[in-house]
Amino acid sequence: MKKIFTLLSALAIFGFVSHAQKGKVSGSVIDGSQKTIESATISLLKAQDSSVIKFTVASKEGAFVFDGINYGRYLVSVTAVGHQKGFSPAFDISASSEVIQLKTIELVPQAKAMGAVTVTAKKPFIEQKIDRTVVNVEASVTNVGNSALEVLEKAPGISVDKDGNISLKGKQGVMVMVDGRPTQLGGSDLANLLRNMNASQLDQVEIMTNPPAKYDAAGNAGIINIKTKKNKQVGYNGTFNANYGQGNLPKFNEGLNFNYRQGKWNLFTNLSHGYRERNNKLDIQRNFLHETTKEITSFFDQQARMKNSGSSYSGKFGADYFAGKNTTIGAVVSGFSGPNSFVNNNSTNIYDKYGVLMNQTKAVSKQEESWKNISTNLNLRQVLDTTGKELTADLDYIRYDANNNQSLSNYYLNATGGIKQKGDTLYGHLPQKINIYSGRVDYTMPLKNGARFEAGVKTSFVKTDNNAIYDTVSHGVIMQDLSRTNGFVYEENINAAYVNMSGSLSKKWSAQLGLRVENTISKGLSDGFKYIPATNSFVASDTSFKKNYTQLFPTAFLQYTANDKNSFVINYGRRIRRPNYESLNPFIEYLDKYTYQQGNPNLRPQFSHNIELSHTFKGFLTTTLNYTQTNDIIQQVLEQNTAKNETFVKQANIAKQRQYGIAVSANKSINKWWTNSIYVNVFNNHFEGLINQTNVSIDATTLMLNGSQQFKLNKTLTAELSGWYRTAGVEGVFEAKSMGALNIGFSQQILNDKGTIRFSVRDILYTQGFRAVSKYGDVDVNINEKNDSRVATIGFTYRFSK
Repeated sequence: MKKIFTLLSALAIFGFVSHAQKGKVSGSVIDGSQKTIESATISLLKAQDSSVIKFTVASKEGAFVFDGINYGRYLVSVTAVGHQKGFSPAFDISASSEVIQLKTIELVPQAKAMGAVTVTAKKPFIEQKIDRTVVNVEASVTNVGNSALEVLEKAPGISVDKDGNISLKGKQGVMVMVDGRPTQLGGSDLANLLRNMNASQLDQVEIMTNPPAKYDAAGNAGIINIKTKKNKQVGYNGTFNANYGQGNLPKFNEGLNFNYRQGKWNLFTNLSHGYRERNNKLDIQRNFLHETTKEITSFFDQQARMKNSGSSYSGKFGADYFAGKNTTIGAVVSGFSGPNSFVNNNSTNIYDKYGVLMNQTKAVSKQEESWKNISTNLNLRQVLDTTGKELTADLDYIRYDANNNQSLSNYYLNATGGIKQKGDTLYGHLPQKINIYSGRVDYTMPLKNGARFEAGVKTSFVKTDNNAIYDTVSHGVIMQDLSRTNGFVYEENINAAYVNMSGSLSKKWSAQLGLRVENTISKGLSDGFKYIPATNSFVASDTSFKKNYTQLFPTAFLQYTANDKNSFVINYGRRIRRPNYESLNPFIEYLDKYTYQQGNPNLRPQFSHNIELSHTFKGFLTTTLNYTQTNDIIQQVLEQNTAKNETFVKQANIAKQRQYGIAVSANKSINKWWTNSIYVNVFNNHFEGLINQTNVSIDATTLMLNGSQQFKLNKTLTAELSGWYRTAGVEGVFEAKSMGALNIGFSQQILNDKGTIRFSVRDILYTQGFRAVSKYGDVDVNINEKNDSRVATIGFTYRFSK
């Protein structure tokens, strides 16, 4: 710990050898009729990344002043009710120009502004910033009616597999945050959360492949931050939306966003409801091999036809209180509920090694699931002095409650379809509770010449409580199945601290250095029953584990601005991927009698080193080279029990992964009516490790394409053609085939630009299907999955304000 303290202290004092030098800027605001605008909100922004440095309110004469400004390059933004946002030109505060008098900023009335441009043209679909890629959700017509998970599917560099697992640039282990707060979920739990979030609730998606030290080190591939809608304009404003989609099955949602700001209060709410039905086709072919000769002993041909239907209810209520010029206190309460039902009709034909049908198994699996969440947040923002020193604090509590009641009925038939043996039924009751407590404090201190020092601490406590209670019905008799019944309790405490220093080294060079330290304390207890053959009985049995480790996570960014057209950035970061709670849970979840998945409480965290070098040309074309080395990588693996003809899926630390690649992103307006966004990523994944006592080496190069073409057909009509494509590549131990989707959409402004009608068709060619093979050791599996991805949606949005 002494070494850690020394490193933190050294980084903290780096650059503090002189006091900050100050400047002053003033200006005024008028409307289109040359009248002054009272109480307009004025924000001082850093020109490099538009981050807010200070804000104030215009006087009765429309005047404003910012003083105590550190040397650097800035601009001013102005917002007022009934007007379009306005900006000043960028300006420099330096020794030769410490006092700046801006030209009067004239705001355009909103009615005129909306008549001149369509809503979707206000923001580009993709924005490329120095440390992140920003996706503006509403800028894409084809996002209408989608879920948050479907929005991520079409975001640049992101892919979502058949189970809802999210990858970024071909790497799994992404941390997903909502409004800057980690969801603390992974796997199917995270997928359920995102499926219950409607796109109409979302403002932006931020994608950070190498986040600064301020952010949690979790997420091997980086961080995806989903920002929900919130408006701070004076007065009230809001939107109402309703969408209906039809694929093979129907889906619809509706929602309301409302904001009210007056005096010292800003109140906001977001309410939504959705309902969707979807079907899924899954075909699996499995060869069971002899342990030594590797000859085929039997062949399984499995077909699963699944239907999922469920509702989602979500709400967010919040308030900001501006206690003084420099103090803001906020509170947010949000929650959702997602009742869901699932039916799977499964048929398995079992053949011998000669291809002769031996018998058949029919299975019907049903699930009734209830998924609930509530989260609360208290936050404080305190500006400490006129130099811009700032202290922020957050307290969060999140609770998830899930209840899953399932049944699996098996029917055994001979080759001719006659009854071979009596069927059996397995009933399962699987409740789950997750409680998460966290608190953080962040401090920011501006330095001279636009430099900045940041430091902070964070602590989080998590407890998950899971139970699996199974009963079997055989020959009409119900008995508790002690071989499958168990409980699992997991607790985790993470304590973290960081320091971060950023600033300009010269006119062309700037740098950012950060160091984060995280201590993780975790323990798990699994209690169940152990079978004793001698007495033909079960006895209570439990296993437990404890872990305590501390790790350092350095980050570094170096930027060189060669000229107005070319800039270069190189960055490095070390990151961690901890096993998610679902993966640690040793419970068994059945697809049918021969196929199931199981958690692994022995999982270790994986660590990665990430390096990126990027070049930006004229602000619209970015090329990035990346290299990642990951140790103890956590991946989904298949294991087979040839004697019982069983295949099960679990997570394991299987290998080392090496990835290198190149990505090109271009976002540019071709002309007044055509805007182009395209993302191309080519990467090579190489896995090497030991699975089931078998040496495995898998290597593949993959091409990923994301594109969006937006066309302004007239003042009120916009069209969009978008899509994505991925060539064959490696996904863990699977060699996935190529897949993609093509989408089209239209947006029409109505009701004097207060309303918008959108129509879109997603996956027009119906090509978004998952196909993969996995062959190693005695595993030989072929998977083909297709879901209800081709959907036509019509939506209506109405905006109001005063």
